Amino acid sequence: MIIRFLVRFWLCCSVYAGVGGLAGCTRAAPKRQYTIGFSQCTNGDAWRQAMLAGMQKELSFHPEVRFRMKDARYSSALQEQQIREFLKEGIDLLIVSANETEPVTPIVEEAYNRGIPVVILDRRTTSKLYTAYVGGNNVEVGQTAARYAAGLLGERGQVLEVLGAPGSSPATDRHRGFAQALAGYPGMQLVARVNSNWERPSVLARLPAVLRQHPEVDLIFAHNDRLALGAYQVCKQLKRERQVRIVGVDGLPGPHGGIQLVQDGIINSTLLYSPGGEEAIRTAMRILQHQSFEKENPLSTMVIDSTNVLTMKLQTEKLSSQQQDIQRQQRLLQQQRATYASQQTVLYVLAAALLGAAGLGVLVWRAFRANRRITRRLALQNEEIRAQRNQIQDFAEQARVETEAKLRFFTNFSHELRTPLTLILGPVEEMLTSGPNLPAAQRHDLGLVRRNAQRLLQLVNQLMDFRKIDVGKMPVRATEGNLVAFVREIMDVFERPARQQGIRLRFLPAEPALPLWFDANVLDKVFFNLLSNALKFTPEGGQITVSMQRVPAENAVRVSVEDTGRGISEQDRAHIFEWFYQGQQSVAKGSGMGLALALGLTRLHQGTLSFTSQPGRGSTFVVTLPLELPQELKSMEAVAPVNLGFSVEEDLLPALRPEPEAAVSGSEALVLVIEDNPEVNAFLVQKLRPHFQVSAAFDGARGLELAADSIPDLIICDVMLPELSGLEVVARLKSDWRTSHIPVVLLTARGASEQQVEGVQAGADLYLTKPFNPTFLLESIRTLLSNREKQREHFRRELSVSTATVAPQRVDQKFLADLTAIVEANLSRSELNVEDVARSLGISRVQLYRKVKAVLGTGVTDFIQGIRLTKARQLLLSDELTIAEVAYQLGFSSPSYFSTSFKARYQVSPSEFRALHTTA
Repeated sequence: MIIRFLVRFWLCCSVYAGVGGLAGCTRAAPKRQYTIGFSQCTNGDAWRQAMLAGMQKELSFHPEVRFRMKDARYSSALQEQQIREFLKEGIDLLIVSANETEPVTPIVEEAYNRGIPVVILDRRTTSKLYTAYVGGNNVEVGQTAARYAAGLLGERGQVLEVLGAPGSSPATDRHRGFAQALAGYPGMQLVARVNSNWERPSVLARLPAVLRQHPEVDLIFAHNDRLALGAYQVCKQLKRERQVRIVGVDGLPGPHGGIQLVQDGIINSTLLYSPGGEEAIRTAMRILQHQSFEKENPLSTMVIDSTNVLTMKLQTEKLSSQQQDIQRQQRLLQQQRATYASQQTVLYVLAAALLGAAGLGVLVWRAFRANRRITRRLALQNEEIRAQRNQIQDFAEQARVETEAKLRFFTNFSHELRTPLTLILGPVEEMLTSGPNLPAAQRHDLGLVRRNAQRLLQLVNQLMDFRKIDVGKMPVRATEGNLVAFVREIMDVFERPARQQGIRLRFLPAEPALPLWFDANVLDKVFFNLLSNALKFTPEGGQITVSMQRVPAENAVRVSVEDTGRGISEQDRAHIFEWFYQGQQSVAKGSGMGLALALGLTRLHQGTLSFTSQPGRGSTFVVTLPLELPQELKSMEAVAPVNLGFSVEEDLLPALRPEPEAAVSGSEALVLVIEDNPEVNAFLVQKLRPHFQVSAAFDGARGLELAADSIPDLIICDVMLPELSGLEVVARLKSDWRTSHIPVVLLTARGASEQQVEGVQAGADLYLTKPFNPTFLLESIRTLLSNREKQREHFRRELSVSTATVAPQRVDQKFLADLTAIVEANLSRSELNVEDVARSLGISRVQLYRKVKAVLGTGVTDFIQGIRLTKARQLLLSDELTIAEVAYQLGFSSPSYFSTSFKARYQVSPSEFRALHTTA
């Protein structure tokens, strides 16, 4: 049965193929295919687009023609290049509408001499070497315009002519015909001419001045309708649109064509100048099909004015409608042809598919039997894989639970390390600070204890940061600041240890200020680790260079830390950023966490960290930060910087301890300590009792009772308390009117930024992380008590009726006044630095930097420099001192550095500033 069906189907297909072949024999032989190249001077105006539309309309009757158009965009050189491209592509006929007559003539002659038929359209060339010319008689256009103008003005009047582009044949011929015909009317005078580039803006720019010089003009003859419209706008601007009559050329249909301008009364008339697109294609096809044709094919012209404009508009609209009908019918015909071709193709495909299906049927039947055997075997394998997958999932879940438990233990253990560190570092700091008579051996041993305790604390902090990064609990809270000042302040910390080790420290920013959104608490750890690492491995006499520059191509900022150390070996480079990797050197100088932590924090900040190294010559670490951060990483509130007092090893960095200040209230002030750890509680009482009256509690509830009973001047409270937490204690103290005014200092081992925010939001006045510096705690307490005393004094003055209420001077204003006075008193000292100013104010360098940063938004160095440059402007207004004397008097190390700094701030050099203001 199958064989009989296939035989019948094959016979049917053969018969159909024979019938199709017979039908194909009756079809006309396919027409020869032609390629026509059209070099257009421009296709940027309505008249040229009408020319192209006419060509395409005529080409719709010749589907065998492949038509290509190149736009020279008013460039004769480009037009010559495009015609040469046509000649290389092998066209059958060339149509040229020249941009300029003379430059295009040689390439047209070359195409003609190669045997390629050339049709010149609209604009003639200077040679007679062409096959045919199609276009209007521009001389006749000019003559017709002159005769119409004479009749319109009664053969008496003043005429102005707006010419087309100089050098183009239409402009030359129209002017020649217009001038010749106008000479036959003695009463008509051509008083002025205005050149243009065939576009309306050129008329708007040039015609007003000419019209003002010739107010007697009665009529304007414009070489196209666009120029005529521009002339009308100029006349309207000069309020002469009713006195001056305007004649244009082209007579195009459409809403912006000359016919519509005549009907709207904008211009008086227009001369029909056919684009000639249809005639050019008809002539080209007669040439290609070897039919008879005329070499010269001039297009007639006529005047369109108010008498015949309506008729012309109706005719053009009718022609447009008929053309649309023709195009619609052609599209339908093409769709029908495509449908026929697709149906024929589908039939052939179906026939082949049926034959193939018959052959495949046998193969499918045989494959089906084989697949049944394979399916059974695969089912068994899938069952085994499913069981293994479930087992793997169980192992993965068990591993996840175990890992999470390890990480929790790891985190809790790291937290617990802070309490014994408090009890180690606190007494050691106290002994080193308050024990000047200690023997040298004991001071050395205590220094050794402090260094190793600080090293242990650094490891704990880095481990905590590693844990936060690992679980995604270290958020980025970026604020806008000056990255140059930020890095400079960090480098200031490394000046003393670098100097002690004989290492030169250089800072080379490409710009004096670089505003950027960044998280200071994240980036300071990155740069501290990189600088600390460079300082470890740079030998005496070496150099560390920190450079900074903006990279516009990457929309980023690049900070490089380069050292002249021993470099990184080849085997270490692949592992340098791995956690706890210490390299192949015999003696490790670190824990192997610094660079890994720096990499993790840089990536957290949307940046990258890379390095290059040459063994024996040094290494360069490059931090690349984006100029823009996502909106979710930006914070409108200033983020409190991390206390770095114990964040680095003391053998590399100087201890950052607040300077002691005078006690405010001595033993009269009462301080309440709430701490559940007996040793820490006893340590706090011991350190505070010489300075204040102290009471203690070991839980939150008892602490609240003592606070309500004794009303202390200040409360120190631990956060992690049994039953009632420190945050709840603070909330209750602030909500009770009896204790709401008491300053509260929170102590905790929880140092995360979000935890500090919780403490401040609860109402704490100070949030200190363990281990803390006892001296810093004492001075913080004194400061809080002093501020509270000032507030009480202010309230007493406000409530007193016998004393004039004078608001006390703002603390920030007094601070700035003192800071300015100190700087101005030491302006001549070129060695004046941040430490000197901080020492004069009685505060630490870090406190001074953060205070100035909070009040002024700038660094201390920039503030000193600003005062020096401001003072320099005052001194430069007088001729009593030379520029060099001004520089040295203000503490600049050299006149050249003074000049560079002055010009960077005010964009003029000191000499230019003095010359400008003394002259004024």
